[in-house]
Amino acid sequence: MTKSEQIGLAEKVRDACLRAALEAHEDAGISGLCAEGRWEIAVQAIRTLDVQALLMPPDTTAER
Repeated sequence: MTKSEQIGLAEKVRDACLRAALEAHEDAGISGLCAEGRWEIAVQAIRTLDVQALLMPPDTTAER
């Protein structure tokens, strides 16, 4: 894996973690959880993120 590919993968993982945390935090807020509960849900979303899916090539059929 080239340095550029490594950086790309690291950015993809970072973006996926951020997206998962933000979505979970927002959903938890809508559900009425307090700030601490929202934070715990956001962290759990990162912990349970399917990293195997990040290694799969993008689904080109979805773009059609």
